[in-house]
Amino acid sequence: MFQLSTAEFENWRSQIVTSNSADNMGIRRRPHAFTEQGVAMLSSVLHSDCAIEVNIAILRAFVRLWG
Repeated sequence: MFQLSTAEFENWRSQIVTSNSADNMGIRRRPHAFTEQGVAMLSSVLHSDCAIEVNIAILRAFVRLWG
């Protein structure tokens, strides 16, 4: 897991049209994100059906992005 840089955060925020501005309760802190390997490691720890389904969906999204 890593925290987005300031530039990555600003780029990410500019792509979310539903987010409010920082003055109006928008996202104020840089979020944390997982790498593909981090998601795979997380799925080996979490064993609920919901966690497994979510992790599979995330890994499929990585495959579509980078595949």
